[in-house]
Amino acid sequence: MANPENEAPSNETRKPSARVFTLAEVSQHNTAESCYMVIHDKVYDVTKFLDEHPGGEEVLLEQAGGNTTEAFEDVGHSTDARTMMADYYVGEVCEEDKQHTKDTGPKKWTSSDSSSENSWKSWLIPVGIACLASLIYRLYRLK
Repeated sequence: MANPENEAPSNETRKPSARVFTLAEVSQHNTAESCYMVIHDKVYDVTKFLDEHPGGEEVLLEQAGGNTTEAFEDVGHSTDARTMMADYYVGEVCEEDKQHTKDTGPKKWTSSDSSSENSWKSWLIPVGIACLASLIYRLYRLK
């Protein structure tokens, strides 16, 4: 038998009312009156958050009742957003419906050496072409 401590959410404290949901149960909560979503195999009731969501409630309602892990990660939510999720946690997806995705945290938007090298090349070439065109124009103008 699995140790219940190992099944506890990593960033959240398991609430006494937390329960196990099937995806079919979550799919029934797809309205503004009851809006659930699954992110990294955890179920969140975001009904009270609809009016506060920076992207608008429509964004959440489009994803309501489903597994929104991919959409959540694609947006690149901040550490603060990930911390706020604990307030809306209501349970986990049953073992049969889990996708076993791992929350790797917010995306890092740092540039690497190769991208900074590409950025200076992106303006150097057009400037070089403009200088060359200017020289050619002046040579023809002098003749």
